[in-house]
Amino acid sequence: MLHVSILNRGRKPLVFKYLVFACLLILFVLPVAAQDTGLSVDASQPIGAINPFVYGVNYGPWALVPVDMWPMVASSGVTYLRFPAGNWGDQNNISEPQLDLFITQARQWHAEPHIHVRLQNGTPEQAAELVRYANIEKGYNVRYWSIGNEPNLFKDYTVDQFNKDWRPIAEAMLKVDPKIILTGPEVSQYPPTTDPSDYQAPLREWVRQFLKVNGDLVGLVSIHRYPFPLSMNSGAETDDQIRANPNEWDTIIPDLHAVIKDAIGHDLPVAVTEVNSNWDNGASAPTTFIHAIWWADVLGRLIRQQVEIVNYFALFTKDSNFGLLARYDARPAYYVYLLYKQFGTQLLTSASTDNDVSVTAATKDDGSLTLMVVNRAAEAKTIPLAIKGFTASGAAAVWLLDKDHKAENTGTQDLSTGTLSLPAESVTLYIAPASK
Repeated sequence: MLHVSILNRGRKPLVFKYLVFACLLILFVLPVAAQDTGLSVDASQPIGAINPFVYGVNYGPWALVPVDMWPMVASSGVTYLRFPAGNWGDQNNISEPQLDLFITQARQWHAEPHIHVRLQNGTPEQAAELVRYANIEKGYNVRYWSIGNEPNLFKDYTVDQFNKDWRPIAEAMLKVDPKIILTGPEVSQYPPTTDPSDYQAPLREWVRQFLKVNGDLVGLVSIHRYPFPLSMNSGAETDDQIRANPNEWDTIIPDLHAVIKDAIGHDLPVAVTEVNSNWDNGASAPTTFIHAIWWADVLGRLIRQQVEIVNYFALFTKDSNFGLLARYDARPAYYVYLLYKQFGTQLLTSASTDNDVSVTAATKDDGSLTLMVVNRAAEAKTIPLAIKGFTASGAAAVWLLDKDHKAENTGTQDLSTGTLSLPAESVTLYIAPASK
């Protein structure tokens, strides 16, 4: 007991030292720890440029945007179009008029084009002709190309066969235009964990084996990811499952880089060329508001992981639940792009100690600071904010996406107060002007 020790004269000095130490711990260490909670941003050492093509989508002739919806695409902030998207490109040949229309739309919407040539029932000659028509005859200068879509889903198809079929097509395309950038292998589901017993773990080996054979011709290592449904029999995901899911990207992207280095001895940039919360066409999740919150968080994590290209699936669908746009209106995820198109271009270090709240930070070309803060929780939160290396010349403009606001300006916030109030299930963009 403490009182016995204190009364023991022989031990009094030692006990007294412990008591003094404990008081100092309470007075000084605990308050410091409390200050380290919440959101932190370090603007003193920028990490690097954010690739503008992280704001991409999939688009194809199977889901053409009606002309009256073109202005919504143009104002969306979408920067990259992967065409023809999905398995359509391995079931059909792209015609010249289809390609011409696609390029016209990409230019109209100020988006970078990406073309996927046919692998299944395709030939090197067909692929080379498509490159010749696009880049030599028409001068479209399409830089990004891929060969096949999700080849691991082809019937009775192995990675060895894929490697055998992929390389001659790639060589034929590069012979026509050596400046094109090839992406691959476009596997359907990169595993969310490093657990070798995960049922999706074999697709990690698809990537590894593909790169061992064809890594010398690849400019970007590309994967797809649809986290739901969790199994063929699991049914629709719950809101709580969607809220918890974005964390998996903090494992996926570092693991992908580790696989690349193991396969070819050095790193390569990576792309997520198809992504959505659910691959099931009948699922309602991509149309829901909580899905938009999920997507804002996932996109922020991919930006922080410095992924080069990200393509949401898809831009438009009329008869399914996929798509930023439906026939007559925008789905909630569309408004995520309206926020990110105002985001900065130079990535900054940022962190959150709250599992429900994420922050992605950047500076714009004019020096202003942008913070994209996502609150996935079903309740509002007040959270501390610490910013290092940046002095604002005034209050930050606040843009809000929640159930009552569609990426709307809601006023200003003085970030120097060190506290943010976040609505439930929300994405908030803060734009703080730099001091002159």
